[in-house]
Amino acid sequence: MTTVRPGFFVSLLTLVTLSTAPLCAAEKQPDKILPKPTTDDKTTYLLTAEQNELPAYHTAHFTSFAHDVPGYNQLVLKGIDVVQASAPTGGGYFIGIKAKPTESPIGYDLALFNQSLLKAPRKTSYCSGSSYSAFIEGLNIYFTQHSPKAKLSHTRLEALRMQEPDGSRRDDGIKFWGHWNDDGFGNHFALVQYAKMGTVINPDHARPGDFMNISWNNGGGHSVIFLGYYADPKLKAEGKPYAFLRYWSSQGSTNGLADQTVPLSRIKSVKVVRLTNLNQLFKFNIKQKVNRKIPGDKITWHKQ
Repeated sequence: MTTVRPGFFVSLLTLVTLSTAPLCAAEKQPDKILPKPTTDDKTTYLLTAEQNELPAYHTAHFTSFAHDVPGYNQLVLKGIDVVQASAPTGGGYFIGIKAKPTESPIGYDLALFNQSLLKAPRKTSYCSGSSYSAFIEGLNIYFTQHSPKAKLSHTRLEALRMQEPDGSRRDDGIKFWGHWNDDGFGNHFALVQYAKMGTVINPDHARPGDFMNISWNNGGGHSVIFLGYYADPKLKAEGKPYAFLRYWSSQGSTNGLADQTVPLSRIKSVKVVRLTNLNQLFKFNIKQKVNRKIPGDKITWHKQ
């Protein structure tokens, strides 16, 4: 049987303070991220009621969850807070590759090590752009704390860019961002296969700060960052579907960047990826091939 463990409790005063602060929590946190991958004990991470009642729009992801995920997942949580701070009420959601101006992955100019990856054509965002931006901002924070042992080459920087040199949209399946943004399990394509920076995680053992691609029962998908599962005790006592997933991403229903909670009954399958090898950022093969025909994984903890 799957074991469950509650998440870290955050006081209401802390949440209110952080949610209304003018600067993002990640920028205020002096805590140094440990230079190692986050691990888990093969249990299921269940949110407390207090964690699940966090507001949709807040910059307390690091403060709320970092205690439980020492290591690289903390940089992702800090990255979320930086990105969310750019659009305190979501910033808007828009997709349209033929629109003029074209869709923008994120609503502000994004850079890695002060080198431009995106000149945002709009103030809006969409799902894979938000998860990728949290990844990039997390790398900026981590490598400010831990000086990189190598220099990012021009060709690898170019592979990470979200636009072509003329400012046009980079097509799906092209280099790092193109794989991340591709249909299907983009986080797996980019982090596991292409750059070899990540490792596949059993979805029942996911931890806050893991990257997750969702395949919905009714078709389509979503690129998100996992925050936790929630088991509603009242619904469970009534014999009703009681299991939920909370994540951070950009979606139309939240006007862009925000936390969202959805019932597991809506989900067909997922793919969870955890950052495990940051040094590959400086070593990945820009011509690496990717297999897009990979199966999704089932979430099963609530069925046992």
